[in-house]
Amino acid sequence: MPLYNTLTVSPSITIYLWQVTESESELWQGITLTPHCQSRIEGMKSGLHRRAFLSIRHLMAEAGYVDTDLYYDEVGKPHLNDGNKISITHSNHFTGIIVSSDKEVGIDIEKQRDKILRIAHKFTPIEEYSTIANTDALIRKLTIVWGAKESLYKIYAEPGLSFLHHINVKDFSFEDDRTTAGILYKGDQSFYEIEFMEFEGFTCVYAVAGESLS
Repeated sequence: MPLYNTLTVSPSITIYLWQVTESESELWQGITLTPHCQSRIEGMKSGLHRRAFLSIRHLMAEAGYVDTDLYYDEVGKPHLNDGNKISITHSNHFTGIIVSSDKEVGIDIEKQRDKILRIAHKFTPIEEYSTIANTDALIRKLTIVWGAKESLYKIYAEPGLSFLHHINVKDFSFEDDRTTAGILYKGDQSFYEIEFMEFEGFTCVYAVAGESLS
């Protein structure tokens, strides 16, 4: 089974990444789903989506959980029954989870594609990137920003939260592999640590909650 990577962020936070190369029948081995998740996977038309869904259950097993340990709230945010925090992501043939015993966390994996150039204005002030002349570098940077905002949206889980207007990601260099971000929404302000990594044409970004100011 191709566990791609395990990353210890801190003593209380761990990331698990999977590269989906197995058949669906192979991924079913050792997996038992709740009726809710069984219904979800039966409704998936894409074989890749079904395989990704099953691979995430293998990642949960790596973290010591089974499907019955997971539930979703009314806005679709995943939770663990033991009170630990979890965030889930998939993109193409990579999947990932981040598990934390204390702080709120979010994770996102994105394939680096030029499509992001066409939608960038919808999630970030595009004029801030005018000095980046290299297209590949611009795609990489925008993908990190998008992944950071996705990760933050997964933590915050508030309908109406705007990537463009409510989430700000501080500028960063690729070499730092990290930055910070803030959310200002309905008078509440919160801050987050952001880290990112790139591999095989994909970008993985994760966020860890910091202090909040109301």
